[in-house]
Amino acid sequence: MPESSGAHEVPGAREARGAAEAREARGARGVRGVRGVKSATRTVALLELLAARGDRPARLDELAEELDVPRSSMYQLLQTLIDCGWVRSDTTGSLYGIGIRALFTGTSYLDSDPHVRLVRPYLDQASDALGETIHLARLDGPDVVYLATRESHEYLRTISRVGRRIPAHAGALGKALLAERPDTELPLPEDPLPALTENTHTTRATLLTDLAEVRARGHSVDREETVPGIAGFGFALRYDSPATDAISCSVPVARLSESHEARVIAVMRETRTKIENAFPSASGAPDWR
Repeated sequence: MPESSGAHEVPGAREARGAAEAREARGARGVRGVRGVKSATRTVALLELLAARGDRPARLDELAEELDVPRSSMYQLLQTLIDCGWVRSDTTGSLYGIGIRALFTGTSYLDSDPHVRLVRPYLDQASDALGETIHLARLDGPDVVYLATRESHEYLRTISRVGRRIPAHAGALGKALLAERPDTELPLPEDPLPALTENTHTTRATLLTDLAEVRARGHSVDREETVPGIAGFGFALRYDSPATDAISCSVPVARLSESHEARVIAVMRETRTKIENAFPSASGAPDWR
C-alpha cells in the first residue's frame, strides 16, 4: 500500500487521516455553509480510522494520538460507541475495533443503491464468460471504493474487496474514471503520488499521458500497477456524467495471452454497453450527489 510517514501505519490509515484533515480544513462551516458539529466530526474520524485498520485492533493511546484528541475524551467516545455497537473491545478492555453495527450501515448502502443492484447480474455474466474476476467500483475523492466483486473460480481471495479503497491513479478502475474528467479537474494529491507497486504512476505527468491513451482507446489498462502479477482492464459506466462508477476485469499476467486479452476487452466492452442500455435515464431514484 502507499508509503506513509509512520513506521507502523496500516493500509487505509492514510485515507482515514486525510479525510479527517480535510474536514478540519473546511473549518467551522461545512461545504454547504452549515456549521459543523465537532463531536460528530470526531466520531466519524474515529470510525473511519478503526475501519481502515482492519484486523489490527488499536489501543486507546494510539487512537488519541492519531486523531489528536485528549485521552480522556477519546475514552468517553469509545465507551459510548461500544454501548451503541459501533465499536467493540476485547476482554481486557484495552483493544478496540470496528463494531458490528458498521456492517449494517455498509450493507444498507449497497442494498439501496440502484446502480449496484442493476450491475450485479452483469458482473456474474462477465465472470462466467471469461473465468476471471470482475469488479464494480465508485470514485470517492482521490480513491475508488469497491462496491461488488465476482471472483474467478481459478483463484479465490479469502478477504472481500467490497468496501475497500485504493488510490484512483493506481489501477484500471480509477484510471477509467479519471479519464472521464478534464486533466485540470482530477482529484489527485500532490506529487509524488503514492505507489502500490513499482509500476504505479507516481507523477501527474506520466499519469496524464496514460489517461490520454485511455480516452483514445476507450478503456484503461493496468499492468501490475495495483497488485504484482495482476493486470486489469477498466471501463467507465456512463449512466452518470461525468461517470462515477466503473467495471474492470483482473487477470493474472502469467496466463494473459494476446488472444485472451483481446477477448477480455471485447466481453467487458459488451458488458459496459449492456449495463448502460439497461439503466433507465429517469429511474425516479434519488440523485445522492
